[in-house]
Amino acid sequence: MRKSAISDEDWRRFSAELSREIQRIRVERGLTQEHVAYTAGITRTTYQRFEKNENRPGVSANPELRTLVAIASALGVRLTDLLPDWEPGLTP
Repeated sequence: MRKSAISDEDWRRFSAELSREIQRIRVERGLTQEHVAYTAGITRTTYQRFEKNENRPGVSANPELRTLVAIASALGVRLTDLLPDWEPGLTP
């Protein structure tokens, strides 16, 4: 079995921070989840799962890069503004 470059625990922490940042920016800008989802071209339910950091119960969100770019655009920020400060081997 191939070992992942990032542990499951590191991914949970990284994706949780990503989810918090997406929500923080949305709230700061006074946008609704529905507005961001519509503008990004995804369903409100899908967007809500990103903010909750939940792909399905017990599994951290793992959005596609294209979806993250669309969410960043809908929020009016650069993609890098959404991403936690993280380096391999370090916990975010």
